[in-house]
Amino acid sequence: MRFYVKSAVAVLGCGVGLCVAVAQQPLQQSRTSSGVPAKPGRKIDRTLSQDERLSIIAAALDSKVRRNSGHDCSHLVHAIYERAGFPYAYSSSEDLYDGVVEGFRRVTQPEPGDIIVWPGHAGIVVRPSHHVFFSFLTAGPGIDDYHSLYWIGRGEPRFYRYVKGTHAPVAPRSAESRQPGQTN
Repeated sequence: MRFYVKSAVAVLGCGVGLCVAVAQQPLQQSRTSSGVPAKPGRKIDRTLSQDERLSIIAAALDSKVRRNSGHDCSHLVHAIYERAGFPYAYSSSEDLYDGVVEGFRRVTQPEPGDIIVWPGHAGIVVRPSHHVFFSFLTAGPGIDDYHSLYWIGRGEPRFYRYVKGTHAPVAPRSAESRQPGQTN
């Protein structure tokens, strides 16, 4: 009899916990990226889910992305985000650092897939608990610790998180459409 009562209480507790979790989901989905409740009929902007953030990390491992991204960090980051299905207009690391790129929100606590930026350098956070990021380094694409002496010497990094729902489709600019002397 005691086993039956304990089992019933355990099942009841799990059921209540599940109901609470399910009841919370519509509330979470109906908020904007700033945490403000969304107005009915309004497009909802949201940050990436854990699976979507991991797809950015997976795209970084794709050798085609690394091979076709040129030889600088901001092009590599841009190519990885596009490969993962999260396009944005190409921007230099300086523009990323200044926060002038539409569709990214500055954050203080990085998560995997966020962009890490210093003046003149950009990368993608891989494992924030160990300060690991992926970028184009001296020897080519690779990972490094953003708390190492070298990166600390570059100044305080900024972290930016992609916000879904804020991006219009971006057509890549061809070399012919650039102004003379303009680089990408």
